[in-house]
Amino acid sequence: MRSDRKRIFLLALGLAAGTIHAQEKLPGQAIRVQITLVNVPVIVTDARGRYVPDLKAGDFILYEDGIPQPIALFAASQEPIHVALMLDTSRSTATVLGKIKSAAADFLSQLRPQDQAMIVSFDYEIRVLSRMKRDVVQLREDVRRAEVASNPGTKLYDALYEVVQKNLASVQGRKAIVLLSDGQDVGSRISREDLLAAVAGWDTVIYPLHYTVDPQELMKKLFGISTRMPTAGDRTWRDYERQGREFLEKLAQESAGRLRSSEAGALKKVFRQVTEELSHQYLLSFYPDPSKLDGELHRLRVEVTRPGLLVRARPSYRALKP
Repeated sequence: MRSDRKRIFLLALGLAAGTIHAQEKLPGQAIRVQITLVNVPVIVTDARGRYVPDLKAGDFILYEDGIPQPIALFAASQEPIHVALMLDTSRSTATVLGKIKSAAADFLSQLRPQDQAMIVSFDYEIRVLSRMKRDVVQLREDVRRAEVASNPGTKLYDALYEVVQKNLASVQGRKAIVLLSDGQDVGSRISREDLLAAVAGWDTVIYPLHYTVDPQELMKKLFGISTRMPTAGDRTWRDYERQGREFLEKLAQESAGRLRSSEAGALKKVFRQVTEELSHQYLLSFYPDPSKLDGELHRLRVEVTRPGLLVRARPSYRALKP
């Protein structure tokens, strides 16, 4: 039973592993051989943290398990990017969702004409408010439809996994998730450990935006009472906040993204920082040796030939034979 569960989970990972399976007809042969392309998102900055534009494929060296790999495809920062904007609408957002929606609508207005976005809200249910599109006016309207949940629950882990599996796995080119959440999960079927194992193999950069909530204001909004800092056993609200932030930090690290924290009222500035980074993301792709398509984690490293530059890239990939 345990081995069956592992095989099923590896199959799911293969579907979202950030690989593209294609068929290639070799010269002089009638058969088709399936090949796998691995995508590696990359952000490059200088020593002062400024993004470096206009790099070419020849400026990069891509290593798989310490061995340099030929770069088969290269997408510069001018190429379109596909963004999944995910909004936590659980009951804990009752006092801040209006500010979150306003900042999210502002973020959508900053996307370039060639970019596309989709909108997903999650609480005890997962709702796709908008499929991937370029229509900013409609996207902003779709954000406004997000509402605070009537029932408890926050299926954060399931929402992330589902968005990649169902919506982003088949998307080619540059892609990212912008996640507004406090990092707490209540009710997901997938575990934290399995989700992080999957994230390590995705080719989708995750930008968690962690916002803070005033617990006293929230208790008054939800229950009409004023109280001191809420507690659960020997754990305070701040303990839960810290735990959620640590999880979001792990998401960012494993996907080559970056965690940002803010009060809900200051999210517009944070969104602008994310928009700037998205517009400077590169994408490198390579064909791994068939022996690497084993469902195991393989390490990735990216360097640039120009001195003094810093690189942030997807640290690993995991793929199965097509």
